[in-house]
Amino acid sequence: MKNILLATTCLATITGCTQAKKETAVQLPNIVIIYADDLGYGDVGAYGATRLKTPNLDMLANGGVRFTNGYATSATCTPSRYALLTGQYPWRNVDAKILPGSAPLIIDTAQMTIPKMLKEKGYSTGVVGKWHLGLGTGIVDWNQLVSPGPNEVGFDYAYIMAATQDRTPTVYLENGLVEGLEKDDPLLVDYENNFEGEPTGLENPELCTMKWHHGHNNSIHNGIPRIGFQKGGKSALWVDEDMTDDFLGKAKQYIQENKSKPFFLYYALQQPHVPRTPHQRFVGTSGMGPRGDAIVEADWCVGELIKTLETEGLLENTLIIFSSDNGPVVNDGYYDDAVEKLGGHTPAGPLRGGKYSLFEAGTRVPFMAYWKGKIEPTVSDALVSHIDLLSTLAKLAGSETRVPDSQELLEVLMGKSQQGREELVLEATSRTAMRKGDWVMIPPYKGPAVQTQVNIELGNSKDFQLYNLKEDIGEQNNLAISEPEKLQEMIKTFEKIRGIESQKIQQLELK
Repeated sequence: MKNILLATTCLATITGCTQAKKETAVQLPNIVIIYADDLGYGDVGAYGATRLKTPNLDMLANGGVRFTNGYATSATCTPSRYALLTGQYPWRNVDAKILPGSAPLIIDTAQMTIPKMLKEKGYSTGVVGKWHLGLGTGIVDWNQLVSPGPNEVGFDYAYIMAATQDRTPTVYLENGLVEGLEKDDPLLVDYENNFEGEPTGLENPELCTMKWHHGHNNSIHNGIPRIGFQKGGKSALWVDEDMTDDFLGKAKQYIQENKSKPFFLYYALQQPHVPRTPHQRFVGTSGMGPRGDAIVEADWCVGELIKTLETEGLLENTLIIFSSDNGPVVNDGYYDDAVEKLGGHTPAGPLRGGKYSLFEAGTRVPFMAYWKGKIEPTVSDALVSHIDLLSTLAKLAGSETRVPDSQELLEVLMGKSQQGREELVLEATSRTAMRKGDWVMIPPYKGPAVQTQVNIELGNSKDFQLYNLKEDIGEQNNLAISEPEKLQEMIKTFEKIRGIESQKIQQLELK
């Protein structure tokens, strides 16, 4: 009898523990980060856009937390993506700069990342879309397994483009292997020298259906001249106009195949980065040319992903975070009517600058968090950054993982607190500035005031710049002279974080 009672007690204990584990697993939410490419603060309806229609993004923004002070760490793509996944300021890594398609992986495989942290808590992890964080160790044979890559930094599944749509190689990689490659037609990639007999945009403009404006005049694929050279791999080359459907299909498939356990999906959109090649279904839908059409297309992608979550019964247990890697640029290398058809639309909204700039439009971006039934609709002025997502999501997943640069702001992300971070270092092409409270300080930098090729103010000046963003969001009134105490306070904080000696700060130069 005692043995029976003991067995019954043990069985009950085991059953209870098993049930508790199941309940814990159920309580862990799915996490989806949707990351746009070059989408500006003023490109979304919820942030003031009137000419562009973005109903799905507006639904997320108006149905969740819409951050008005949400920042990427950098005004360019690779550094921002590095910071997002690692929770580390990109300027701490000398390799975190805009990378060619042949660059080695810049995330150390021993480094903590969001997917690695979530895997430790039982999550499935996947990335679909733009990568642009390097692959391999420096010499890549695209006809073999390319490693290390996303799979070595925490992702169970990866379906990516190596760099950007305007860079070679113009192929997809699935878990380190080029998709659709045939052995008798190897893929060759070079960023220094062209391959004999291969046409280029510079020498063969008659073969281009999209005319390059600056910098994009190397190998031609699909009528579009690119950055970098490639040869072969014809069966593996993507069709630009189908890219949206290709990535969306893989993202939806990942959700459907991993719905039985908590999953993390990093869905990195390619829009509205150049070359803007919306599918025929979206051509002309914005009235603003390919850039506007690409934004409409990206908004549709978001809606389709939400529909998939809803159909699979996952929407109420999924946290969706949407943002952009940096601010907007209109002409970024091709003639595509983006400038001519802009009309009254202002991609940067009320902000100054844009992509590549230390002014606000370089790094202040659309940033929203949506969780049906869990997050109440609210507008938050809290200062938050993509760099905070690692520590914040760790808190959500019950992980003790924290990294020094990343602040845990779960209550802020959930809309329950307006107490964001106090300070943030912002970066643009090796230059840094300081946001603290309502103020931003930009140190002196040599270099042009405007990058003429893209017609964007870079934030360079021989003098310190100090702006009160609460009163002057457009950064028109430099208070560096009239507010000397505030300027010194900002410099002191900047020095502390950046580790720059005060006597050297005025000698900072654009590199």
